[in-house]
Amino acid sequence: MKYADTIRLVSDEKRPSETVKQWVYRGLRQAIITGRFPPGQPITIQGIAERLEVSAMPVREALHRLVADGALENLDNRRVRVPDIDPDKFDEIITARIALETIAAERAMPFIDYLRLARLQQLDAEIDAAYGAGNIESGIERNFAFHRCLYEVRASAVLLPLIESVWLRLGPFMREATENLDESYRVDRHGEAMDAIRQQDATALKAAITADIQEGAGHLGHKRLLDVELSSSTFSL
Repeated sequence: MKYADTIRLVSDEKRPSETVKQWVYRGLRQAIITGRFPPGQPITIQGIAERLEVSAMPVREALHRLVADGALENLDNRRVRVPDIDPDKFDEIITARIALETIAAERAMPFIDYLRLARLQQLDAEIDAAYGAGNIESGIERNFAFHRCLYEVRASAVLLPLIESVWLRLGPFMREATENLDESYRVDRHGEAMDAIRQQDATALKAAITADIQEGAGHLGHKRLLDVELSSSTFSL
């Protein structure tokens, strides 16, 4: 794949307050979270620099930060790649998402007013529209925006950065996870979450968030585990 095909940043506009280094990091980080880089894909400094029309220095620094974030891993001094993960580690990531996000949702719930709820409804509609149109990347981006919109209402210097660090590790697998979403995701869990917020039912909200994560991406871990078991079984024969 060409970089021009795979690296379509969510926002190509550099904010007035941003340095080039910050802009490159933000764009690459969002691209990873929303599944624009598949697992195992090598990434070169020169390729990114040419795509973004910047020098190599801000790209190198952004990639170093993303390696430190756990989103990328080093291949050599010029290349990094999106890491692949085994089923056990994938299950650990899903477990971490559930633990962190159910806490964040419960803490945020009392602060969600009707305007925030209307924004959540809008984002949920945008998710459905994106997947309905076959725009998987936009659907993934809107899905994470829905969750962020829910949690950020109660500002946290700890929880939200931790949640986003987990999203970074999960993002490259989201495209694969959403390919058969109709099979794994049969109940509108976002709708359940919003109903729970209206009723101020923390238990129902946490249950909806848990099911949303398990059915949206968590099923991919079980699929990967089955694939490993099948491969082992075939090899032993």
